[in-house]
Amino acid sequence: MSAGRRAEVGGVSVPLEHLIGGEWVGSEQTFASRSPLDWDAGPIADVARGDQATADAAVQAATAGFAVWGSWTPAQRAEVMHKMADLIEANNDDIAMVESLDMGFMYESMKNRLVARGATNFRLYADLILEHEERTWDAKNMRNVVQRMPAGPAVVITPWNAPFMLSTWKLAPALAAGNSVIHKPAEWSPLSAALLAELSLEAGFPPGAYNLVQGIGEEVGAALVSNPDVRRITFTGSPQTGRHIGKAAAENLVPFTAELGGKGPMIIFADADLDAAAHRAAWQFDDSGQVCLAGTRLLVEESIREEFLAKFHEHADALVLGDSREDTTDLGPLVHPDHRSNVHGFVERARQNGDTIVRGGAPVESSLHYEPTLIEPRSNDSEVVQSEIFGPVLTFQTFANEDEAIELANSTAYGLSAMVWTTSQDRAERVGRALRTGLVWVNTFLVRDLTAPFGGCGISGIGREGGDHALEFHSDLKTFMVLDGSVSS
Repeated sequence: MSAGRRAEVGGVSVPLEHLIGGEWVGSEQTFASRSPLDWDAGPIADVARGDQATADAAVQAATAGFAVWGSWTPAQRAEVMHKMADLIEANNDDIAMVESLDMGFMYESMKNRLVARGATNFRLYADLILEHEERTWDAKNMRNVVQRMPAGPAVVITPWNAPFMLSTWKLAPALAAGNSVIHKPAEWSPLSAALLAELSLEAGFPPGAYNLVQGIGEEVGAALVSNPDVRRITFTGSPQTGRHIGKAAAENLVPFTAELGGKGPMIIFADADLDAAAHRAAWQFDDSGQVCLAGTRLLVEESIREEFLAKFHEHADALVLGDSREDTTDLGPLVHPDHRSNVHGFVERARQNGDTIVRGGAPVESSLHYEPTLIEPRSNDSEVVQSEIFGPVLTFQTFANEDEAIELANSTAYGLSAMVWTTSQDRAERVGRALRTGLVWVNTFLVRDLTAPFGGCGISGIGREGGDHALEFHSDLKTFMVLDGSVSS
């Protein structure tokens, strides 16, 4: 069924309504989606604004859809998910264009990396569900079998940064496990989720297995996570919102997983390949710093302070701010004027605190860009060190020895990711094992096996995603026990 209301975004027709029970459903109210590439031009789309009734209808549809989808065999589900991956690949350019306009990320990066990763996510879980075998063993004259049952309707709430890729990362394991889903995308970047929902109809998901609800988090999102018929909740966003969702999940005893951001240390020792490390450090400004895994705290051994800074500035000076659709652009705008104001607020308070603005430190006039900024804090307690800024703002600190590097790295409430740059394998092992974080990269960044566990420590999150870890979360386990010799074949 075609959506009732649509908008042309970058030459691509985008549905503007909710997908509930296999049907496009509108709302009396709408909210505006604007492009950070040309904010003052006005809305590029007016999207349906869901409410309590929308949430209730979506959960009801997902409950009915679960009865069908959850009864399908893993092979049947895998066939539909592979079809979904095929459709993502076939529509790669359109999805990339819509997301670039809606969120401001680089078009080439979207097309060549993030949308392609969306197809990979569906293929990965389509294959993994076929390998997700039951565990069997004999003990105490009993034959024990651990069976995995689909859990039920799952609410999937995704963030405004890299929304398409992160949506597929969460939706694919929930669907592979046999759960129906209700996807609530962020209101700052809702449009690529609508394209994904439309592809689900063509892929062959049964009605109600795949639902999309648009709207404001405090309104329809809160209504979804508090519904007692929801059996799983997975969220990516801020710790503050995560706490609210966690309370709602606890009220109904619903398992909840959350990825809540980071404040990653990038530790650079004197024996590192300094040019490679400085180049990677400058590229932590990528996507204008709107990446939870970014190494935003540069921790550099004192003896190489000046040499590293010189190389860092050389690489940072080469970065080009501009239109995300242009091949010559390196850094696009921030997603929203409110977010740019928030980023600038951190920098202004750092100035007032006595921190040193080494470079940058100002918004770019007539756009939502922000200058790539490096701050040397007066103290490790400075707000810019301890709080996630989520913009093109890095901090720079030095350390005298390995122990101090580890102490500084572990000194925030976050613990999502870290980088260690050294040519010593022994040091890499010692430091990597000492870091309290969910991921550690040595001499690289953002290279990851998607079957490995993903998640953080501290306020960076609860639970783990990726591979079997996500499938286990989206399943209920049952131990089936049969007395030996009590049944015959």
